[in-house]
Amino acid sequence: MHLTKEEKQEIFAKYGKSNSDTGSPESQIALFTNRIAHLTEHMKVHKKDFSTEHALKKMVGRRRRLLDYLKAKDIEKYRNLIKELNIRK
Repeated sequence: MHLTKEEKQEIFAKYGKSNSDTGSPESQIALFTNRIAHLTEHMKVHKKDFSTEHALKKMVGRRRRLLDYLKAKDIEKYRNLIKELNIRK
């Protein structure tokens, strides 16, 4: 499930400050959300793929830590991002 360069740039342009803004928490959270959605679909089909399950849990934890950081830094950006990405809290 490799995202193409164009797809990543679209994500960064929509949620980051520019097409090349890969470091902002908003763009990283959006990228993690995209990857988590893909791995979740994979796990629905391949229920015993334990290595992917482990990677998925690590990715969810990373996204959670980034969301906690964003919440502490700027609560309004956090609320807008949660709403846009349909992330449950």
